[in-house]
Amino acid sequence: MVSIPVKPLFVVVLTFSLLLAVILLSPSPQFVNTPLSSGSLLDYDIWSVKRLAEWRPCKWWLHGHLTPLPAKTNGFIRIDCFGGLNQMRRDLCDGVGIARLLNATLVLPKFEVAAYWNESSGFGDVFDVDYFIQNMNGFIKVVKDLPTDIPSKEPFRVDCSKRKGQFDYTESILPLLLEHHYISLTPAMSQRRDRYPQYAKATLCQACYSALRLTSSLEKKALELFDAIPKPFLSLHLRFEPDMVAYSRCEYPNLSPSSLAAIEAAGGADKKPWTGEIAQSWRKRGKCPLTPNETVLMLQSLRIPTSTNIYLAAGDGLMEMEGFTSVYTKVFTKSDLLNREDFTRMHGNTKAALDYYVSINSDAYVATYFGNMDKMVAAMRAYKGMHKTLFLSRKAFAELTSQGLEEVELKKGLWEVHKSDFESGRGSALPDCFCEFKL
Repeated sequence: MVSIPVKPLFVVVLTFSLLLAVILLSPSPQFVNTPLSSGSLLDYDIWSVKRLAEWRPCKWWLHGHLTPLPAKTNGFIRIDCFGGLNQMRRDLCDGVGIARLLNATLVLPKFEVAAYWNESSGFGDVFDVDYFIQNMNGFIKVVKDLPTDIPSKEPFRVDCSKRKGQFDYTESILPLLLEHHYISLTPAMSQRRDRYPQYAKATLCQACYSALRLTSSLEKKALELFDAIPKPFLSLHLRFEPDMVAYSRCEYPNLSPSSLAAIEAAGGADKKPWTGEIAQSWRKRGKCPLTPNETVLMLQSLRIPTSTNIYLAAGDGLMEMEGFTSVYTKVFTKSDLLNREDFTRMHGNTKAALDYYVSINSDAYVATYFGNMDKMVAAMRAYKGMHKTLFLSRKAFAELTSQGLEEVELKKGLWEVHKSDFESGRGSALPDCFCEFKL
């Protein structure tokens, strides 16, 4: 009979038992180092979803051969830009493409003074003029001042902003340019850019994404703001100001009395909310801005942890923020992080420029709307190769809530919609200058 020492056998059994316990109790490798959310301890967040496609600058723009500029210009064009900073930037991009289309020399654009936007800063107060001229070299000629042989220092005004349909600049505007030699124009919103020859499209793309840089003083202030935000962080463009809500004409019966009064004051008699079936149809079309409370639910459905650092890229006067900040507590704003005296001196364009700078450089960007800033930021992030960008779907939210979905089922439905959007890169860049690449 063979005898086995008891002590070594006990050690072997104990060691095996401990090893088995470690294996059974350890988390699956699938979830190790995966961001967790309060919704489910085994779920990964939206940024962990594998993308199937992404948008990148088209090669014909970045690496294509430029068409040489004609030896003789057809005249001079100044682009007159209105609205907020990003609306003016959109007009500038279109206008530069139009000027190249018409073989014109570009005079530095004019940013219109607008009391509504608390604005008095011009193009040169926001963007580096010399950098713009230098980076447009070869695409289009840009001048700061008119030559002496132009008799009129004021351009012949051409307003194309209200033109509808397939508006043709060559047929409609070129004769005026040849007649007056110096014109100003505001581009038509409905212009079909896909009909531009490639050299005009390349000029538009270059102006929009490669040639615009903030002035050194403004970029210094933007970098100061960026450095003050705890890292990593998500930039959230949230739109729920009184004028925004009044303009949407959407019903919000559960808002506070002070918010409802502010909306009514901003809208006046001609902006009363839709009611009945019209209101329901309007909301289902995705026309209603998300409230801060709805935004919280949306972020949670994306499994964005409530401990996330969030920079609020927004204007003044956001309503109903208490519910948001009670859940996502690490929220930072310009007014919190900048010197108070500097902040009060800033105009609308300056504040918008700071939000833009922070948002194109943030670790992630989420927008509750799809306005001019969101389109510009998303495209610039794609240009920089930063793809953690997402637009919250107001249409999906309205559709799912109209079906009576709540809590877990609602979040599940929202997750599926946005997962699909993020996978495909839907809405993440302007198509005119960017091409889709399958991954």
